[in-house]
Amino acid sequence: VLDLLREIGREADALGVEAYVVGGMVRDLLLGIPNLDVDVVVRGDAAALARAVARRRGGRVKEHPRFGTAVLILADGFRVDLATARTEYYEYPAALPTVEMSSVKKDLYRRDFTINTLIIQLNAPFFGRLIDYFGGQRDLKDRVIRVLHNMSIVEDPTRAFRAIRFETRFGFTIGGHTANLIRSAVRHRLFEKLSGKRLLMEIKALFSEPDPYPSVERMAAFDLLRFLHPRLSAGPATRRLFASVGEVLAWFRLLFLDLPVEPFLVYLLALFRPLSAEEIREAARTLDLPGDLPERYLVGTPAFPDLLRRLQNRRRILPSRLSDLLSPLRTETLLLAMAAGSPLARKRISHYLTTLRSVRPETTGKDLRALGVPAGPLYRRILDRLRAARLDGEVRTKQEELALVREEFGLGPASPDPQPLPPPDALPGGRAP
Repeated sequence: VLDLLREIGREADALGVEAYVVGGMVRDLLLGIPNLDVDVVVRGDAAALARAVARRRGGRVKEHPRFGTAVLILADGFRVDLATARTEYYEYPAALPTVEMSSVKKDLYRRDFTINTLIIQLNAPFFGRLIDYFGGQRDLKDRVIRVLHNMSIVEDPTRAFRAIRFETRFGFTIGGHTANLIRSAVRHRLFEKLSGKRLLMEIKALFSEPDPYPSVERMAAFDLLRFLHPRLSAGPATRRLFASVGEVLAWFRLLFLDLPVEPFLVYLLALFRPLSAEEIREAARTLDLPGDLPERYLVGTPAFPDLLRRLQNRRRILPSRLSDLLSPLRTETLLLAMAAGSPLARKRISHYLTTLRSVRPETTGKDLRALGVPAGPLYRRILDRLRAARLDGEVRTKQEELALVREEFGLGPASPDPQPLPPPDALPGGRAP
């Protein structure tokens, strides 16, 4: 990356423009935190600089002329965002900005917090020079989150959520004046002017942090939760559930990197747990989420506590019954049930995800055709029955599967020498929970 930055500086010199690394990479460099997310601000034509580096290094450029930005994508997939220095103004509170080309200092003045305004020059004569127009170094040293001007939160209320995210991520404190500006924006209900899409984007980023609960507490302290739904609150029960969700997600990441899941959504569903289905639908509309969120994920409906009751009942559940119970559910629902349920419920869901979910009969449709099974829905019935038999330990081999088909579906005599059947409660690799 350092070599790439030097190359950008040389190409900027050749084009007669100024180039600077800006934003999170500079902030994290000074904090000693790894960050290879490269953002470059250019006093000149950012797209032309991106094209010059692409020609030299190999790669391609995606240009966005309306905003004066470009994305440089190198041959190995590494990305660099370049933007022409610009300023912006807001026609009304919470509006999207109108953009105009400008100086680098004015470009920085439009940013959210002082700690994100530090820049490092890339041009060869000054390579590595740190420039601090707004006291960002001081605020990093003092561990303070501070906006640049009094209208910052009014212009973009989402900055309140970002302030909380940075505060909890770095262990910083929101400055007193910035905190007062957030409270003023709450009193004037400016957050109601945000689109659901923009609000969801900030909540998603907040809940994607390693431990989002401190941010939930800060949102509650600033009375921001009510803009998601008036009945939301932070308390001991929510803290415990969030901690449990964190443990479950850590376990899940270790074992199921190929199984798609939205971790932020598990936390969001945990936050919504005290709400009714109708209240969750209201919150979903606020966040521009599907209105059938309760039905998709069961939260807020009688089905979720019923699921927990069945999983926590100490009576034995046949593996096939457990699979039938859990297989229709979305992964986020299963993970939330693991977090909210008893150790027995967690064990059963874990067993389903790690073992039962992947069990399949060896017998195929081709084998059934060879047995003379007529085409139609009977195929699905037979294969479902074979899977249940596999799960419950009734059969262990393909020969035993075919014998079961012949016997139960009237397709000829059973095999004259079937292999011995296992005990009905046995499973490959161990006993059923």
